[in-house]
Amino acid sequence: MQFLSRFCALALTALSVGTTQAAEPYAAIGAPGVMLGIAQPVSDTVTVRLDLATIGTRDKSGVEQGINYKGQYKSNRTGLFADWFVAGGFRLTGGVTVNDTKFDLTAFGDGTPIKIGNTSYATTTADRFVANIKFPSTTPYIGIGWGHKMGNSGWGFVADLGASIGKATVATRVEGPLLSQVSQADLDRETQELRDGVGKVRALPQLSVGVSYQF
Repeated sequence: MQFLSRFCALALTALSVGTTQAAEPYAAIGAPGVMLGIAQPVSDTVTVRLDLATIGTRDKSGVEQGINYKGQYKSNRTGLFADWFVAGGFRLTGGVTVNDTKFDLTAFGDGTPIKIGNTSYATTTADRFVANIKFPSTTPYIGIGWGHKMGNSGWGFVADLGASIGKATVATRVEGPLLSQVSQADLDRETQELRDGVGKVRALPQLSVGVSYQF
């Protein structure tokens, strides 16, 4: 419901722009999730757009740097874009995205040792090693796409390929009676290893397809 409420607010904003060309609602799916948006043509070569995208919250588990994790991934995005049409419906797109994208990883103690840095630490069920990975809240966007061109009334096909450019940050902590004894050197080393892995990802991709309706 919150997602739909935010979309309605964006739609009202776009409809109030006041150009002679009617706004174009659209829906798409792909990365970064389910999208709802409003496109507003301002000339025969330029369209501005607002959209919301979400995948909600997803649970994930795996192994990172030798530690078994249970994780939770969350991604919501608001985007403001400008499309420049260079050949028919083909366009170049630039803009900015406001992101709520993070991945929280937790290693739960179960009585077996957990290696943090260069040391193996004994654990109890009350022990935790937590890593929080967060993508920047505001990022530039560049991409290419198809659709939203002024004058194509009725149903249309839309597609986007691009990325929000930014590097995630990593924070870690330990909890519980045994893991509270972890040395700062080991914790720093483990954090850096995670940063080295996450640091290879410097963008959130967008690859989506959908439909639009221009009045």
